[in-house]
Amino acid sequence: MAEPAGEPAPPRPGPEEARAAGGAVARLHALRAQGRGGEAHVLLAELAGWPAPRLPLLAAELHRAGLEADWATLLWEVATLPPAALVAAADALAAAGRGADARQLLRQGVARPAPEIADALHLLTGDGRDRQARALAGAYLAVRSPEDAAGVARSDPDRLVPLLLDAARGVSEERHWDLVHAFRVAGVLA
Repeated sequence: MAEPAGEPAPPRPGPEEARAAGGAVARLHALRAQGRGGEAHVLLAELAGWPAPRLPLLAAELHRAGLEADWATLLWEVATLPPAALVAAADALAAAGRGADARQLLRQGVARPAPEIADALHLLTGDGRDRQARALAGAYLAVRSPEDAAGVARSDPDRLVPLLLDAARGVSEERHWDLVHAFRVAGVLA
């Protein structure tokens, strides 16, 4: 997936990252084989904090080792990261051809309060990462109510209303008009 101008391409993982991913999954497999589920979960939480480009490598290794349930847990852990890291992880998955995983990750990650989503959108747009901001907004609008989105827009209507309305069009025309109505009711759109 090519990056638009102004947005750097995500770094490509190299052999060292591949070895690290393989080693981590081997440790996880050993913990599971020994019945040490708590320690396995701690390892998954640690892996969630790894650099985003390693995530697709972990996915491949976990599936190869037959640890699909651990992949689902790892995605859930990544979804709890700060929104900028969450979007970076989703970008890395999408760039590696794991679009379904990227969409699932974004859907899980938007289950946070409206002020956190607003802060993330400010951060992303302020850094010129408009595509990532639209992806986060679109995921939010796909699973949250228009009234929730109005709560996001309240912090900075001039900046966030246009972004959210644009993202809503990407979800559906119906979602767009529902959002327009919710914004008007909330007083963030005339």
